[in-house]
Amino acid sequence: MIELTARTVVLDLDDTLYLERDFARSGFAAVGRSLSHLLDSERFATVCYELLAIGHRGDIFDRALDYCGIAPKDRDISELVRIYRGHDPEIELCHDVEGFLERFSERRIGLISDGPAKMQARKLEILGLKDRFDHCILTGEWEGDFGKPHPRAFAEIQERSGHSPEEHVYIADNATKDFLAPNQMGWLTIQLFRPGRIHNKPPPSDDHAPRLSLTDLKGLKPA
Repeated sequence: MIELTARTVVLDLDDTLYLERDFARSGFAAVGRSLSHLLDSERFATVCYELLAIGHRGDIFDRALDYCGIAPKDRDISELVRIYRGHDPEIELCHDVEGFLERFSERRIGLISDGPAKMQARKLEILGLKDRFDHCILTGEWEGDFGKPHPRAFAEIQERSGHSPEEHVYIADNATKDFLAPNQMGWLTIQLFRPGRIHNKPPPSDDHAPRLSLTDLKGLKPA
């Protein structure tokens, strides 16, 4: 058990508070249903999920449509992306999240999450987290490229909290981008290795590496 002295506890969303694969699965199903006049919607969704599982990201819909024999002239990828991002996801909190939020209820709780703002906000609503944070930053609300590893969100949280850098902790999953800025600012960083997470790449440098790692949030308690 790790005892945290941090007065401001900041969390990521995807693969930290819920499993991103569940959002992807329901999103692929929604896209498949929109294409049911052209193909087997369940098979399309399955192919998309299989492509995600082996590491594909930006070209999943094109690859799945290739597999299903849909000609490029019959595709509107931007519309499929819109459906994917805008669907009502079938997601739920990971088993340890409510207990964690209760244990740290006397601390300032924050959230920093990348991605399209409307999509991320809908996830928070579905998960019942919309009003659970003292500080909530969705970087997609800002014009320009301020997603992680850009330090803007972390600096804003620190300014809002009024606490010193060492009184902050960031808990997230993706070592390629999540920990560089808070490390440089002097925060404690913790990587969550949830079974079933999507991002598995190692940190690209020592500066990107978390200070600590855990498999779930049960291993953390207030000092």
